[in-house]
Amino acid sequence: MSPPRRRILPRLEAPPPPPVLSEDLLEDILLRIASPADLARATAVCRSFRRLITNPSFLRRHRSLYPPLLLGIFCDGIQPAAAPHPNAPAARSLANHAGFSFDYLPGESWQLCDVRDGRVLLERLLEHDEDSVVFSPELAVCDPVHRRFRLLPPIPQDLIAHVQVQGNKARYFEAFLVPSGHQEETSFKVIGRTHCEEKLAVFIFSSDSNLWSHGCFYCKIIWRDKLLKLDMNRMEFSTVDLPPGDNDEREVVIVEEGEEGRLGLFVLPRDGASVYYFTGMESKGEEENEWLVENTILLPRNCNIVGAFEGYIFLQGVQEDQGRVAAVCFSLEIKTLKIERINSIDILFVHNHPYFGYPPFMSPRRTEVVGFLS
Repeated sequence: MSPPRRRILPRLEAPPPPPVLSEDLLEDILLRIASPADLARATAVCRSFRRLITNPSFLRRHRSLYPPLLLGIFCDGIQPAAAPHPNAPAARSLANHAGFSFDYLPGESWQLCDVRDGRVLLERLLEHDEDSVVFSPELAVCDPVHRRFRLLPPIPQDLIAHVQVQGNKARYFEAFLVPSGHQEETSFKVIGRTHCEEKLAVFIFSSDSNLWSHGCFYCKIIWRDKLLKLDMNRMEFSTVDLPPGDNDEREVVIVEEGEEGRLGLFVLPRDGASVYYFTGMESKGEEENEWLVENTILLPRNCNIVGAFEGYIFLQGVQEDQGRVAAVCFSLEIKTLKIERINSIDILFVHNHPYFGYPPFMSPRRTEVVGFLS
């Protein structure tokens, strides 16, 4: 009897390896991750993911696609966004890691001027010559995440003389950061303005050139039914007519709509119970603006407007709890008209500065010497 035949199975070939993703394709995939927290988790997958995500060029592309996070209110240090705000976890991370004490700056008595694009502008009042025409403080721009700073040079005296403010000495000086827009993240500009009775002088500092330049504007008295508008792109002033009413008793914020020449206007009456949203077209020549009421937004409590930045209007109300008075901060998103509570703070501030940025894992490490902010 012959032995049974063994059935010979066909030889199975190993499946082909998955296609290798090119770095460009992988970058396009990772750019679809909108959440910075999820993007940070992706850095733990492998070294190539981490190398790509932490690359400054990738971070610039990601930031151009997704707006920076609202992480808190800057007043007496950083007051991080609190739960149930969606950015509360990232805000806590920022508060634990960033250098908002500014103890690394030379000297003392630095005061807050402005906060924008993750940078903080500080000023320090110096002893000044009584004969000087323009009184300007020492200025510093800080990166609190990396604890770096850049001291701005003083405004040259010949530049001040060229503006011809000598006829009326100007003691008032205000400095603020210019929105960066689509500039490189390492570039910034600072505007310092001072004015006399009929003349407004503007000095502009560029981090690229490390120099101050100037502009000079003459303006008539603006009556209470008009608003003075500064075009940041053209550096030109114009006036906008306000809706009829007692504008001395109202707070207003003007915004640009998507359509060219179309304006939006948020008006908060004195009672602070609701915000009225108007739309209209920018007037040409001697024409007056015509405003139409589009919406009425009820507020969670009576509020004041404390600023408008990065597509939001910021409001502050007051709450009392067991004899304790605190300020409650809200944001009103201009595009969606959505209101969110940010946090509450123990001290009432007239000028609160919202802090927009990224938690530490979204900010690239650099090797510059501490004391110089690129």
